[in-house]
Order: sequence, then C-alpha cells, then structure tokens
Amino acid sequence: MNESKPNRAGTVNIIPNRGPMSEFVTPFDVPSKLTDETCHVQFSHLWNAITTRHSDTVDAKFFVDGQGTVVGVAHTGLTAFRDRAARGLTDREVSLVAAEYLRERLEQEDLRPLYDVSRDDVLRLIEKIGLR
Repeated sequence: MNESKPNRAGTVNIIPNRGPMSEFVTPFDVPSKLTDETCHVQFSHLWNAITTRHSDTVDAKFFVDGQGTVVGVAHTGLTAFRDRAARGLTDREVSLVAAEYLRERLEQEDLRPLYDVSRDDVLRLIEKIGLR
C-alpha cells in the first residue's frame, strides 16, 4: 500500500497527490476473517468534517459494495504525526490511512455508515503502512 521509497539519502519520499482524488486509493476487496463474504471497496473523496458534521476529523468517503461509508480520521492523530515527523500528511496519505482502518473493520465484518478513527489508531495505522 505504501508507495514511498527511501531515496539515496535514506529519507522517505512523500506520497504525492497525483491524479483525481477518487484515484488516490485503488479499489480493493476485503475478505472477512469470520465468513466467506468479500466486500468490494472504492474510495470517493476527502473533506474536512469540522464544517460538515462539526467533527475534528478529515472524513474519507468510501463505497462498500455500493453503500456509502465515511471514515473520520482524527485531526489530533494527524497533528501528532506532523509534530513528530516535521511534515504533514498529504491528502493521499490520509486516504490510505482511512482505507487501512476500513480494511481492518471489514475483515471483522464491522460494517457501519460512519467510523471515527482515534488519535492512537491514526498513529498506529501511519506506522503500519510505513509513512515517515
């Protein structure tokens, strides 16, 4: 999932925002760890949820088997990463964090219309997908 590669200096490149936002995350399938069911997931877009739902998150919209699902990524996790790494995440990187959270939930057959990803989960997922 992580497309960043260390350069010759040993630093990690940022995953840039290239192309249409709807293509930031490649569509993916998630098999359940509990049953034989598989969900097809397609990313749509991001928006700042402070305005739309008065939430301190960046919301990521996905379609799971055609049904809309929102993953709210806590700003507190994003700012903690920024403070630690001395850089913010790109929109594409936030999309990848949200996608990984959704993948984990769907593997457990926890399908909801809205998820809120905590600060600690944001930091855990950033580490899991290898963002630096």
